[in-house]
Amino acid sequence: MPSSALILVTACGLYGVVHSLLASHTAKRLAEARWGAAARRWYRLGFSLLAGFLLLLPILWLAWKLPDRVIYRIPFPALILSGLIQLGAALALLAGLLQTGVMRFLGVGQALHPETAGPLIAGRRPQELVVDGVYRRVRHPLYTCGLVIIWLSPVMSWNLLALNVGMTGYILIGIYFEERKLLAEFGEAYAEYKRRTPALIPGMKRFHHRDAEDTEKK
Repeated sequence: MPSSALILVTACGLYGVVHSLLASHTAKRLAEARWGAAARRWYRLGFSLLAGFLLLLPILWLAWKLPDRVIYRIPFPALILSGLIQLGAALALLAGLLQTGVMRFLGVGQALHPETAGPLIAGRRPQELVVDGVYRRVRHPLYTCGLVIIWLSPVMSWNLLALNVGMTGYILIGIYFEERKLLAEFGEAYAEYKRRTPALIPGMKRFHHRDAEDTEKK
């Protein structure tokens, strides 16, 4: 792997550390203790802008400026199929955002309507666990769709591969910590949802249960 790719993997790792710290309960508690209602109104929007935009810009700039080399290009007509799959993933991602409230997810709703902004830690207020729609197939459909989109890029270079590896690693680690928070917030309801629904790949739980049943029969 070229040195530029290693730099990008490292940059993705640093991004993941900062992102996780800002998303942690500790950071939210500190912000709410320090700024109170202002934190409840602006923290999520600030987090979205910082983590989803400002922190990514230096990484994208590095990917553009560092020396790079193409590994492969998806040939026609496979290019059409991959594009259609990416489009389907993008639509499913949008459906997932709309299902959970994209404005609140980004923090825009809390900023525009501060009276609706509850405590930063969701477990301290009643909240519905979404388990239908795209969430019926996998527990983390936004991550699933994002991974499909980035890995089906029509052109793969070393720098893009490094970005994909770094972001995939961060997503897998992030899921572990995110699920700990969800279990703390929703308790047995989320534990049951986790038992019957795969994390990222649709159908994985069904195959797992089928194998377990076959083993028991033997």
